[in-house]
Amino acid sequence: MHIRFTKMQGAGNDFVVLDETQGRLGLTPAHYRFLADRHFGVGADQILTVRPAPTEGVDFEYVIHNADGGEVEQCGNGARCFARFVHDKGLTPKTVIRVQTLAGVIAPALAADGRVTVNMGAPVLEPARVPFDASGLPEQRQGQALVWPLALQAPAPVSQVQVVVVSMGNPHAVQLVPDVDSAPVATVGPQVETHVRFPQRVNAGFMQVLSRTAVKLRVFERGAGETLACGTGACAAVVAGILLGELDHRVDVHTRGGLLTIEWAGGAQDAVLMTGPATTVFEGQIHLPDEL
Repeated sequence: MHIRFTKMQGAGNDFVVLDETQGRLGLTPAHYRFLADRHFGVGADQILTVRPAPTEGVDFEYVIHNADGGEVEQCGNGARCFARFVHDKGLTPKTVIRVQTLAGVIAPALAADGRVTVNMGAPVLEPARVPFDASGLPEQRQGQALVWPLALQAPAPVSQVQVVVVSMGNPHAVQLVPDVDSAPVATVGPQVETHVRFPQRVNAGFMQVLSRTAVKLRVFERGAGETLACGTGACAAVVAGILLGELDHRVDVHTRGGLLTIEWAGGAQDAVLMTGPATTVFEGQIHLPDEL
């Protein structure tokens, strides 16, 4: 079958966006993998699908598939692109859009300068709800944060890392590094992602603190590998940094794909706000093989 798509990016985190407001395309995990493939398909970190509102009180449903074809709960950079897409396509005149995700309802807001702010909800810090299996591990505190040791194996350059676990609708394990550019993302990232203590796998964040209002961040994403930016990863990293006592409540996160601004007041019920770009790259049509 032939389908139409829009290629978008938010701080270098790139997406294929599909419109299913007029009917389901009936895609399989293999189709999502094909679309995400950078050699045979369009190429993307995630596939984002726009669907009609499933219930009253929301405007759309937002469905996310990783490059490996698996459906996931949340994608912050994708949420900004989702909001830009439905507004630019005339699917809604609203500038604040309520969107249903697997992780709950979010409300992206479009600004006049083209950037988009997303209320990502309050972070989840209880290990079992992330989910993270902390059984048998020593409970270590730094500031207001719980810091957990994770044992690693070769070829990782260290035998363990210290992480703060946070869910922003999807699970994250954040570690501080002295120099993010030389951090062992390629070796440590996959081991953290698939660590037995994370039953749903995890996004592995590597954060370098530049000042109390600025950090550099790389993220090895669950099901996608390292990406140029990760919106929920930026939110989780700033939450971790604030709890550790390293950061103020408004932080610029410098990713390899661009700048995101994260705000969190620090309370258990306080929502995390993420602001950043959302850009259409190109539009097209692609033939999806019937059998993959």
